[in-house]
Amino acid sequence: MIGYTTQMDAAKKGIITKEMEIVANKESKNKEEIRSLVAEGKIAIPANKNHKSLDPEGIGQGLRTKINVNLGISRDCCNFEKEFEKVKKAIELKAEAIMDLSSYGKTREFRQELINFSPAMIGTVPIYDAVGFYDKELSSITSQEFLDVVEQHAKDGVDFMTIHAGINRQTAERFKKNGRLTNIVSRGGSLLFVWMELTGNENPFYEYYDQVLDIFQKYDVTISLGDACRPGSIHDATDASQIEELIVLGELTKRAWEKNVQVMIEGPGHMALNEIAANMILQKRLCHGAPFYVLGPLVTDVAPGYDHITSAIGGAIAAASGADFLCYVTPAEHLRLPDLDDMKEGIIASRIAAHAADIAKGIKGAREWDYQMSEARKNLDWERMFSLAMDKEKPRKYRESSMPEHEDTCTMCGKMCAVRNMNKALKGENIQIL
Repeated sequence: MIGYTTQMDAAKKGIITKEMEIVANKESKNKEEIRSLVAEGKIAIPANKNHKSLDPEGIGQGLRTKINVNLGISRDCCNFEKEFEKVKKAIELKAEAIMDLSSYGKTREFRQELINFSPAMIGTVPIYDAVGFYDKELSSITSQEFLDVVEQHAKDGVDFMTIHAGINRQTAERFKKNGRLTNIVSRGGSLLFVWMELTGNENPFYEYYDQVLDIFQKYDVTISLGDACRPGSIHDATDASQIEELIVLGELTKRAWEKNVQVMIEGPGHMALNEIAANMILQKRLCHGAPFYVLGPLVTDVAPGYDHITSAIGGAIAAASGADFLCYVTPAEHLRLPDLDDMKEGIIASRIAAHAADIAKGIKGAREWDYQMSEARKNLDWERMFSLAMDKEKPRKYRESSMPEHEDTCTMCGKMCAVRNMNKALKGENIQIL
């Protein structure tokens, strides 16, 4: 029997793995088509060998748009149990991925429990964990220590990791030369920029990129190439720093594929509506068709408290234009760590954006869900509507909070309901409005 090291290695050898079979069945796709696109790097199946509870998902060309939920413990909010409530709610609401962004306290214990529990794929950003892990200042952490944290996350079973390898010293100089309104807003990117400035050294994830890839290959971790220079305001979108980093990420993509490491590319950020489609095309061209993972994009900067909406608008356009994976944004973005209600609002907004994009992309089965809902509405079948709803709780609560006199109406229109009266008219029944 032919052995393989990673999903990509198997695909290149003509092997259809059990993970590829699961993805093919979920997506109603031919198994050979999935294998071929994994081999080309146009589909990634993040599936660490040590994540035993995983229910695999595919991300990329021709597949449903997936969503990611961020959570994790921090110095100001280190309640382990509360964050795990969010984990359970994210899985209940069908998020395909959870990123553990923990940066303080019992980070490894949280991560291990999350991986043991979660059928969703798990992502992390190891540099967030490094300061707390070593309990020392950023400038005192060595290149090898950064790599050791990466290996620990891989060993624990993390399926994909954000690695900000594109912000090397040259990219940093480009940023300093051109300037920005909101500078570098990526937390991982800013930490590496500061580390390079303080130590005078090259970004360790760039300098020792081959060693990072060796770790990822060993455990079959997908590398999510982080966008350290993503725009933090619509003013900074599509600028020299963003584009230079994207070019570097395209080069790093090829190097990862040579070692059979699956790749995703992370993207903006904040961006005006009219720039989104062009950015998606640019990314796919410069990064050779690798799956694209976007935060937002947030299409305006003036709606704090409602950024799940600004993000959903941008996410729908991005995904319809080629993005494959949406990172959710909550109403608490820019303001605080989200609570459970914020998280739910963010997930639903992101799922709406993903589904709207799937309709536009012609993803198999996407329109069928809407057809079934429309059929239930035509039949005034409230229970069927609730069962089909993306969020099954909220519509039922709205209905029950204001019940009409007649079951076949609602309190908006009453007996003037167009659906009710058209059904009756087409059946030749008498219609009484008063």
